Amino acid sequence: MIKKIVKYFLLVALAALVVIQFIRPDKNEQGYDTVMAFEKDTKPSAAVATILKENCYDCHSNQTRYPWYAEIAPVSFWLEEHVEHGKGDFNVSEWESYSVKKKDHKLEELIEEVEEGHMPLDSYTWIHGTLNEEEMTQLLQWATVARLQYKSELEVSSK
Repeated sequence: MIKKIVKYFLLVALAALVVIQFIRPDKNEQGYDTVMAFEKDTKPSAAVATILKENCYDCHSNQTRYPWYAEIAPVSFWLEEHVEHGKGDFNVSEWESYSVKKKDHKLEELIEEVEEGHMPLDSYTWIHGTLNEEEMTQLLQWATVARLQYKSELEVSSK
């Protein structure tokens, strides 16, 4: 009896796994031109721009590079959730719509998340690798300098 139930359960699970392969989440592929305003405004060096593209934009912009396993459900849904959550917290493709105060705050959060080791996420670094010390230093220095622009704009506007 138990064998029959287990066999039935495994068949239903297999059928569900096959069916779910035909359900595809929307792709986040609007192109890297959506990050141009962010890069123009914050002026990252070529090295920092590469760090951002390779470690941040997949989840924090309207352009994601999808690995081969993104085509396999349920992983595709898990990745979609990560991208939507990341874009909800900080989307560089929406940079122009942010106020000066919000831009400053987003860069402040970026600094905190990187310093505390929360970004990039462990689930991302398991496959893609982590930032080395030099990359972290470059990223943090760039974000700190970029924040100075917004801080001065905020000071001028508050006078």
